[in-house]
Amino acid sequence: MCGFEPKRVFQFFKTNPIMSYWRQAFTDWNTLFFEELRTIFRDLGVLIFFFIVPLGYPLLYTFIYTNEVVREVPIVVVDDCRSTQSREYVRHLDATPDVKVVSYAANMSEARKLIKHRDAYGAVYIPRDFSLRLHRGEQVKVSAYADMSGMLYYKSVLTANTNVSLALNAQIKLQRAGGATAEQQKVLEHPIAYEEVSLFNPQNGFATFLIPAVLILIIQQTLLLGVGMAAGTAREHNRFRNLVGFERQHTGLLRIVWSKSLAYLLVYIPISVYVLGVVPHLFRLNQIGNPFDMALFIVPFLIACIFFAMTVSVVIRHREACIVLIVFTSVPLLFISGISWPGSAVPPFWQAVSFLFPSTFGIRGFVAINNMGAPLADVREYWNMLWVQAVVYCFTTTCVVYRVHIIRARRRTIDSWNSVKNSRRSVQS
Repeated sequence: MCGFEPKRVFQFFKTNPIMSYWRQAFTDWNTLFFEELRTIFRDLGVLIFFFIVPLGYPLLYTFIYTNEVVREVPIVVVDDCRSTQSREYVRHLDATPDVKVVSYAANMSEARKLIKHRDAYGAVYIPRDFSLRLHRGEQVKVSAYADMSGMLYYKSVLTANTNVSLALNAQIKLQRAGGATAEQQKVLEHPIAYEEVSLFNPQNGFATFLIPAVLILIIQQTLLLGVGMAAGTAREHNRFRNLVGFERQHTGLLRIVWSKSLAYLLVYIPISVYVLGVVPHLFRLNQIGNPFDMALFIVPFLIACIFFAMTVSVVIRHREACIVLIVFTSVPLLFISGISWPGSAVPPFWQAVSFLFPSTFGIRGFVAINNMGAPLADVREYWNMLWVQAVVYCFTTTCVVYRVHIIRARRRTIDSWNSVKNSRRSVQS
């Protein structure tokens, strides 16, 4: 009668070559995984880029733009008319929330000096014939000047002058209409009624517009810096300056790649929750997306960023080199992502360059889900591209470059061992 024999089953798993291979592979993977985690938590530089920077930078950037809009921009007024109507225009201008009249200048040269010394960021010039032309029923021109070193200053100065001009125009129309009824006055004042609706950014805030893109970019750049610094440390600690060692557990290509990538993924899942979920909630930024869709979208983004960082880390020879190579790319990547500048206006060459970086599709998809409430199906194009990048960077670039380094490490070790043997023989002889 046949029965269950635990010893025979155990002996089968112990002696079977296939099971032995997988048991050894799992042991090596486990060793490499915890070795990479120890490297992360023991290296101060990697800790800074993996934890301190992702925890601090989002707070810093969001604090800077927490006011959302620029209010009370200081301006200087040059009033050559000095009439009742010109003073009324200036009072209405000063009453708007966008600008604040801080000084009166005798001429435009004096106003230009105030702007040059940053005492004011805009100027309004009222011509001498301002009142005379209004009484004649002629059109009069008021000139507004803004410091174009900051686009938000220009927006505030232009918005304030436009609103005041429209309001005074409506008053002048009513005064000239004579004995019009209330309904007729309403039609004369605003022949075409319009309503301004800011979709997905009700307060027209700069933080709501820019911060989500910056948060995605912070995740990618800190991953690049941390993985690059870890690779530089591995080279500096290796006798032959190799990226991978020649120990037994470093002989499996997929074991090395997947164990390292899983260690980075384990670290960055909670970091991503904090950066993309907690920080916007703390500052009450626009968050109308489905958290489940957002999580499904961020997973391929993290995987693509990890394998992209592992590919780039191959060129890092020293710990400090990653800072020189990676930090300067942050601003250009934000520009070519299609958020701070329309993607349709980006030249084709730079559009092609932007497709190499996971941040391009990550920013566009995250903004659509988080700020616009789009479901995952609506950003399927970006989601698919992130998976394509993850697969390409894993099985094409990362595996290839690590395979080359494994072969190189073997050759250097064997050559070194042969040279030692030859030197010993020569000494003995």
